[in-house]
Amino acid sequence: MDYLTNYKHWLENVTAEEKAELVAIQADDKELQERFTLPLAFGTAGMRGVLGMGTFRMNAYTVARATQGLADYIKEAGAEAAKRGVVISYDTRRMSYEFAMTAARVLAANGVNAYLFENVRPVPICSFAVGYLKTFSGIMITASHNPKEYNGYKVYGEDGAQLSPEATAKVVAYIEKRDYFGVPMADVDPARENVMGKDNAPICPHVTVMGKSVDEAYFERISALSLSPEAVAKEGANLKIVYTPLHGSGFKPVTEILSRMHIPFNVVPEQAKPDPDFPTVKMPNPEMPDALTLGIKLAEELGSDVVIGTDPDADRMGVAVRSDKGDFVLLTGNQTGVLLMDYILRRHKENGTLPSNAAVVKTIVTTSLAEKVAEYYGATCYDVLTGFKFIGEKIDLFNKTGEHTFLFGYEESYGYLAGTHAKDKDAVVSTMLFAEMVCYYKSIGVSLYSRLQEIYKTLGYYAEQTISVYFKGLDGMATMAAKTRALRGVEIREIAGYKVVSTVDFLAGESTDISGKKQKINFPKSDVMKYFLEGGDWVTIRPSGTEPKLKLYVSASAADKKSAADKAAKLLDYMKGYVE
Repeated sequence: MDYLTNYKHWLENVTAEEKAELVAIQADDKELQERFTLPLAFGTAGMRGVLGMGTFRMNAYTVARATQGLADYIKEAGAEAAKRGVVISYDTRRMSYEFAMTAARVLAANGVNAYLFENVRPVPICSFAVGYLKTFSGIMITASHNPKEYNGYKVYGEDGAQLSPEATAKVVAYIEKRDYFGVPMADVDPARENVMGKDNAPICPHVTVMGKSVDEAYFERISALSLSPEAVAKEGANLKIVYTPLHGSGFKPVTEILSRMHIPFNVVPEQAKPDPDFPTVKMPNPEMPDALTLGIKLAEELGSDVVIGTDPDADRMGVAVRSDKGDFVLLTGNQTGVLLMDYILRRHKENGTLPSNAAVVKTIVTTSLAEKVAEYYGATCYDVLTGFKFIGEKIDLFNKTGEHTFLFGYEESYGYLAGTHAKDKDAVVSTMLFAEMVCYYKSIGVSLYSRLQEIYKTLGYYAEQTISVYFKGLDGMATMAAKTRALRGVEIREIAGYKVVSTVDFLAGESTDISGKKQKINFPKSDVMKYFLEGGDWVTIRPSGTEPKLKLYVSASAADKKSAADKAAKLLDYMKGYVE
């Protein structure tokens, strides 16, 4: 159907209140085209979009249709899969609870068991619950760190990781067979007061409300990952932490784990309570410099040691630490990941618990310094495509083959995971280990900032930079795709005066060296180009999986901090011409 036919179809089927929203835009042809020309894309990361009526919006109808597709996929897998069912969690965003209840009702109507959390829970607890309850799948209602206008729908497989490309393709095939209207739904009272506070309580056939029993199992699992209990006992009571959940779902689990560690903390009062408008930040994203502004202000007033922030679904963590001059410095995702990796490997080695087959996993756009850290401790570092599902796949592979023991995985976009209790980013366990790490270094008279400088001095100075280039309009995705096609038609021999020694095309599945010799690479196909320079530096260009934007990543190394930063800036500036 064309966009006007789609629009008319929706006018005829939505409620009176929803119809009013559509009638209000009937004279805006551009808005109608944007809302009704295309459906929201459903990929391995699920779907994400602006709230509102239309096929290209997040609403109860797009959620119901997607859930029906998932239900059809589960039923195809058999009665046992339907019996195992689906965990459903949701964050603090607008309509998150309503979408979660919609998903539960659709699953129940299809005879698929649904386990709905009684209140907001973050990504890591949802991922953990899939494995803990042995369900066939999981649904997380969240738009992660996107602006307040957004919400999203993320699906997990039975391993607790985001759906594989193969499984996603099957779910999409089922979704595309369904209309947005007429999706069956079980009769469940959607009133929030009938759900909150319950645990293991059935609220209708096939829908069970879950709560504290799953939380307790989760806290037991992550508490077992502690590496320095003596240091926490010695220094924890004297540690001063400021924490902000940025109005999101991290408040309860993060404050609970810090309380169990007996570490004092202060929560930023303006950002403590759930608020779908996220009024104190431009975006609820700990990657953004302003996200921790209020936290740093409070920390200065209280004389705190560290500031920690988590995004609305608590899968990302941002931190600020005091420099050797006493002022607060925001750490990048690469720096935080390197510090956590170094700490975990170091403490295992000091404790005599470092496995001979220890492995860490990072994405292809994450700093090469991670490889140096792993090598320093005798661990193996693996690269995977961008997306935490690929780190989850490595965890499953290691568990099956026994070839390696997974200790840590991370990506530069502030997502980290220690342990195998979950298969997605976990800002709760990351907060626990970060706080413990501060205690450990305090116990030996070292600041976290000075430890980072020591790593640079020992293994080399690395600087990373990233930019995103957005392509607006209905043809934004097509424009982005044209950019990457054009890039493949250009042979880049040098970047800002630095020689390119090999080019990796992840879509073609091959690497080409300076002589023109081609070699197959062992990666899933993906629309990504990576250019390796002399000395190991690199530039990577990849399109976003959920938005019409190209991301450009640069990693540069040098003998000192300034030289590394200057080189990274030169590389970035040069490559902008290919993507803007």
